Amino acid sequence: MAYEDSAGTEIALGTDFGKPLLLTPGITQMIAQQSLDVSIWGSAEGRYWRQLATYPQKFYCGTYLLMLDLRCQEVRCLRAQWRMSRWGADNPQVLASFSLSAASTFRAASSSCC
Repeated sequence: MAYEDSAGTEIALGTDFGKPLLLTPGITQMIAQQSLDVSIWGSAEGRYWRQLATYPQKFYCGTYLLMLDLRCQEVRCLRAQWRMSRWGADNPQVLASFSLSAASTFRAASSSCC
């Protein structure tokens, strides 16, 4: 459950380093007249972060997919960041319940991007 803008825990890719990942955020709760922006950040060493992908702004509960191709990037750690905003409501409090999962989609026969 999130009540403010923040960032998730740093995740080391381990054996998924350099592979395409399928990212799936699942939003299970949102307040009316609220938006959620989720972005994915990567780092080679966990110190300097750069934005790798952004989901389109979400207003409703649901499950969404995003392919993140890391084959030609020196990214060993990932983390999610989110921002929430609310409009037209008497109470400016934001609230969202969501999760983000990642699965490797690597196949031995996949083509090279470099």
